Amino acid sequence: MNAVYNLYYFDTNNTMIDFPYNKQTEKQMKTFFDSLSERDRRMYAAVEVSKLNFGGLKYICNLLGCSDNTVYHGKRNLLEGEIEKGRIRKSGGGRKTAQETYPELNELFLKVLRDHTAGDPMDDKVQWTDLSNKEIRARISQEGIDINKNVVAKLLKQHGYSKCRMVKSKAIGSSENRNEQFENIAKLKNEYTETRQPVISIDTKKRVYR
Repeated sequence: MNAVYNLYYFDTNNTMIDFPYNKQTEKQMKTFFDSLSERDRRMYAAVEVSKLNFGGLKYICNLLGCSDNTVYHGKRNLLEGEIEKGRIRKSGGGRKTAQETYPELNELFLKVLRDHTAGDPMDDKVQWTDLSNKEIRARISQEGIDINKNVVAKLLKQHGYSKCRMVKSKAIGSSENRNEQFENIAKLKNEYTETRQPVISIDTKKRVYR
């Protein structure tokens, strides 16, 4: 038998309260129940069941639209005092963050952006990436970690990144070996980094004098 059936409440005459209630009272109880938080609904349902005799559990669950498991947890919350004031769930409850689920996420994120990071030569605190959130997400997914765009946005903010796309107002043609050039730069950068040699990134702009 479910433990919630042992939850009784006796008045001063040591008798149980009669039920079902009248329609108006039932409507008021349902309206009040629907206005409560998840935590308070559990406890309110448990209190109402405690006032009634056998059959009260089924009656209250049907009236309020909750399960007997909800009532049981409400009873446990009341008896053990596990709910902190102002909290709906116990400390540690709820869904884990992506970084809690995947401890290696930060390291992988920085690895993905390593060859797609640039900065402001006038301010070493400013850095950006030319990868979109979708591209970052896709590259991380290739490593077996599936995250959504909101997590990517939080990671960018956490590590001080902003997005930047190079935009050309006038086409200047294309290079047949353009992709190979950047792959070679990335290769050389890795080789220098592994041998603890300095790598300097220079952002240049063409100035036109008239």
